[in-house]
Amino acid sequence: MRILVVTVVHHPEDARILHRQIAALRERGHRVVYAAPFAARGVTPRPYVEGVDLPRAGGRDRRAALRAARALLAERGPEADVILLHDPELLLALPGTLRRWRRAGAAPVTVWDVHEDTAAALAMKGWLPRPLRLPLRAAVRAAERLAERHLRLLLAEDAYQDRFRRLHPVVPNLATAPPGPPEPPGDDRVVYLGHLSRARGALELIETARLLAPDVVVEAIGAADPDVREALAAADRDGVLRWHGFLPNDRALDLLPGALAGLSLLHDQPNYRHSRPTKVIEYMAHGIPVVTTPTPLAAELVERHGCGLVVPYEDPPSAAQAVRRLRADSELRSRAAQLGHEAVRAGLDWRDHATAFATVLEGWAKEGKAVTTAAGAAARTG
Repeated sequence: MRILVVTVVHHPEDARILHRQIAALRERGHRVVYAAPFAARGVTPRPYVEGVDLPRAGGRDRRAALRAARALLAERGPEADVILLHDPELLLALPGTLRRWRRAGAAPVTVWDVHEDTAAALAMKGWLPRPLRLPLRAAVRAAERLAERHLRLLLAEDAYQDRFRRLHPVVPNLATAPPGPPEPPGDDRVVYLGHLSRARGALELIETARLLAPDVVVEAIGAADPDVREALAAADRDGVLRWHGFLPNDRALDLLPGALAGLSLLHDQPNYRHSRPTKVIEYMAHGIPVVTTPTPLAAELVERHGCGLVVPYEDPPSAAQAVRRLRADSELRSRAAQLGHEAVRAGLDWRDHATAFATVLEGWAKEGKAVTTAAGAAARTG
């Protein structure tokens, strides 16, 4: 297949997009064109994909990114068998484009990969005025129903099915367990992997690090929202924690083995209640005990598999106490690490789902070609 993958919001090195989905498609021999904000993020496309640079959509003004995406879809869309969209914003670039494709008799299968509960996430957008959040939530729900009528949908979580009228394939956010047994967890280093924001517990992470110093070092790996960057930079300068900033997924994962614990300090937000934090599964895959706040799916993972400890929301002393408990009890630490790794191997490994993901797209592409062929035949005979 010829597949056009498009994002104007996510980092071009996004683990779900590049390291899982695109990798799975390439393993099946498909050709991928990857359109993403490479220059805006200061990265270059990987040599195994054809990269197309787009502006980055951020904050209130996303018009330039949407104009560029609309132009790209108009130009390159008809060349593709499948177009895989990763942002709800890109739905705004489609209405006129879909009509033109259909009139030209070259309509590629268009797929929206639903990463999150977009309407619920609006509550966490600091740049969005509060009076606009409620009407925008209603608009997002209406856009989702419209997208369901005209596009194919992939869902990142089973719980997202409730937002739609039909069942759609689920492509879960999972990790890939490294080959062989993981390195045993150590006793002097804690890691945080993922984007850093207030809602994701960035300020609690800093305070937890302060409480653990100097016996335990906290390493934070990930880009940060503007309103927490200075606090993280100051904590890094002061030796409270080490902030690596954004690292490509493969380099970031190299920092996990041997950690005492992996932290997930999400706040109690609607968008997190139905989502399984990928970082938790990454920690488990690499044999690292998990310390997490009680977001339902994260807590369920930890409690069911016995792979870590659950602490209250927005409570750095409890998070630090959980780390100290793991540090003091080598048997608890080793057992949690082993059970988490075994759980990923038994059913939470991306490799067990990669083929199913690619097969879904291949099936849709085959159906799309059949429809296009039939429509062309009907036009000729008519």
